[in-house]
Amino acid sequence: MLLDPMQRTKLDPTDDELFYAYPRFVTHVDEGFIDQLTNLYRERLQPNTRILDLMSSWVSHLPDDMEFAHVEGHGLNADELAKNPRLDSYFVQDLNKNPQLPLPDASFDAVLNTVSVQYLQYPEAIFSEIHRLLKPGGVAIVSFSNRMFYHKAILAWRDGTDADRLQLVKRYFQSVPGFTPPEAIARSSTAPAFLQFLGIASGDPFYAVIASRS
Repeated sequence: MLLDPMQRTKLDPTDDELFYAYPRFVTHVDEGFIDQLTNLYRERLQPNTRILDLMSSWVSHLPDDMEFAHVEGHGLNADELAKNPRLDSYFVQDLNKNPQLPLPDASFDAVLNTVSVQYLQYPEAIFSEIHRLLKPGGVAIVSFSNRMFYHKAILAWRDGTDADRLQLVKRYFQSVPGFTPPEAIARSSTAPAFLQFLGIASGDPFYAVIASRS
C-alpha cells in the first residue's frame, strides 16, 4: 500500500457525511484558480464526450462554450449536486466508506477531481476505480491548491509542502498499473503562505496532475 495507516488519519475522525450534510454554496479557490482550471479543461477535454466529475459540488468549472454528451456528478451533498447546472445526473457516496463506484467499466472519456483529493483516505482504491471507469485513452485531471478543511485532510497531505503534495498525487497515479506517466502542472502564488492558508490573499497556487488510461 502507498500510505500507512497513520498517514490516512484525520484530525476530525467523525463521519464525513455529517460534516458535509449542510450545503456550502461557495467556491473554495479564487477566480484566478478557476480561470486556469477552466482553460485546462478547454485544452484537454473533448466536446460531446462523457465526463465524471468526482467529489463535485454546485459548480464544475467546465467551459461554458463546450457541450458534453453526459456529465455525471458525484459528491457528499445532494443539495449542492442538484444545483450544479452542468450535471446530467448525480449520486451521493462516501468514498472513504465505500471506494467502489456504481458505474460500468470504460464508461467515461474523462474523470475530474477538483480541490478534493486531500480528503481521500484510500486514494489507491479510488485511483484504481478511476482507471477502471476510463475508456482507453481517457484522461484523468486532478487539480488542487493549498486550501483545505484542515481537520478533514489526511495526515499525508497536511504534513507536506505544496511540492510534496504534487508528488503525492503523481504517486497515486503511479500506484495503479495502466496509467501513462503523470504530467504535473505547478503555478505558485506570490502571496505569503499564511495569508493564502487563511484565505485572505488572492492568487491561489494552481496545481494539476494529469494522466491517461494507456
